[in-house]
Formats: sequence, structure tokens, C-alpha cells
Amino acid sequence: MTGKKVLIIDDESSIREMIAIALEMAGYEYLEAENIQQAHEIIVDHRPDLILVDWMMPGGSGIELTRRLKKDTTTAEIPVIMLTAKSEEDNKIQGLEVGADDYITKPFSPRELVARLKAVLRRATPQGIDEPIEIEGLTLDPISQRVTIGNRPLDMGPTEYRLLKFLMTHQERAYSRAQLLDQVWGGNVYVEERTVDVHIRRLRKAIGSSHDSLIQTVRGTGYRFSAKRSA
Repeated sequence: MTGKKVLIIDDESSIREMIAIALEMAGYEYLEAENIQQAHEIIVDHRPDLILVDWMMPGGSGIELTRRLKKDTTTAEIPVIMLTAKSEEDNKIQGLEVGADDYITKPFSPRELVARLKAVLRRATPQGIDEPIEIEGLTLDPISQRVTIGNRPLDMGPTEYRLLKFLMTHQERAYSRAQLLDQVWGGNVYVEERTVDVHIRRLRKAIGSSHDSLIQTVRGTGYRFSAKRSA
């Protein structure tokens, strides 16, 4: 598995199924949506690594969705590939102008789709983002989704892993509980802000007393990951 998650947005189930099979064979996880409203909910909750969206959709167009995503700072960096039967140059330009990263005209082969998808992901992924992150002996490997101290694997739940990954990739910045809920749990998950405190405690317990000071409480704000000792 590549560890990358792709959202397929198309109102035709046969198209979604064809794409899903191609993605699965190429080692990608996938999510499906048949309309714009469903797609937006999935994007907020699951934060896919790439979006494949049909030009014409019930309840709104792929153009409108792409424009909205690119204007929102929380989703602007998610790459978008537009799928459409429209081959005219003006349509392609319109798709690219609203922020689409690539454009594939139907009919297309699964091999072409996967090749274009890989190319877009390469361009969109900052260099080193999939490399293991190591801070003071604490190592998180995004590919294998393992966390270790030295050679010792740590046992933690999926929420604690996502929380640690976010904090380790956004060091030296304080985040409020609300911001962490939005980034780690998703915007459509309605849970108490104090839930963050519970998972921070679990995370600190999982990494142990030798490294739990890396996760610092910022009084009046929330939490910060830092190798610098707090005052």
C-alpha cells in the first residue's frame, strides 16, 4: 500500500467502480462520493491526499467544488484531477484556472489515470514528507505507520498516532484544542474539546516518561510539540 487516500467523486457508479479497482490494484486507498454534498463531508472528515472529480455532478459541478476547495486554506493544498467528457480547450483551461492540478478526458484507461495520479501526487508532496521523522530518538515512519524509540516499537491507538504525526510535522507551534480537533478528528466530528486532553494523556503515556516532555501544555491555548524545554 502507498498509504495515500484518493476520493472518487462521480455520479456514475460504473465509473467509480472502474477507478476504485484501478486504485486498489495500484496500492491506493479510496473513498467514494456520488454527489457534491457527500463529497464535501468526506473531504472534511477524512482529508484525502488527492481528489478525482467529475466535471458535471448532481447538486453542483466539479468546477464549483474545486473553486471552493482552493479558496479554503484547510483544503487548498489537496490536489484535484478533473474527469470529464468535455475535450474542448476552453473547458480544460476553465478547469485549470480554478485550481485543478490536471485534467483527464473520458474515456481514459486505468493505466493512464494511475500514471497521471502518481505524477500529480509527486508534484504535490513536499520533498521528504514521507521520510521518517526523528526527534530525540522518537521516530515516526509515515509509510509503515510505526512509532519507535530506538529500536523499541511503541503501542498506541490510531487517534494517538494521527495526533502525534500532526504535532511532529508542525513543531514549535501552539494549537488550541479546537484546532487539533479540526486537523486530527475532522470538522464534522462533534466531540468535546476536552477529548483532546484525554488523547494527549494517552499519547504521553505511550511514548513514556523519557519523551513525554516533547508534548508541551501551553497554558491558555492548548498544546505544542517542541524539543526545546518549556520555561
